Amino acid sequence: MDRAQFEAQWKQLVGDAARATANTGCVGCERCERCTDCTFCEECKGTARSHYCTSCESCTDCSHCARCTACLACQQCIECERCVGSAYLVKSVGCSGCTYCFGCVGLSKKDFHILNEPYDRQTYFALVAKLTRELRIA
Repeated sequence: MDRAQFEAQWKQLVGDAARATANTGCVGCERCERCTDCTFCEECKGTARSHYCTSCESCTDCSHCARCTACLACQQCIECERCVGSAYLVKSVGCSGCTYCFGCVGLSKKDFHILNEPYDRQTYFALVAKLTRELRIA
């Protein structure tokens, strides 16, 4: 096998994988594509070992998340991207080890933040309730 043959076969494999829609080892999932070992997810694409997620894409080891992309080991997150080991985040990007953050970007090991600013617990929940209604986030 030479370089040209390798490249041609590799491109073929990548193309075949991109067109595949079958799930592997999933239980109770509905309208999902290319998912592996997930349970009770809906409309997810390319997720792995995730549970009870809805409309997530390329997430791994997540549970009860909705509309998240490329998150790892997150729980109860909504509309987040590239977050890791976090819980109860909303519209956050690139957060790690955080809980209860809303609209945050790039935080690590923070709790009760909105737009990267800290709040006490009571104020956080009051503001989040208002923002959730106004932004129509369910």
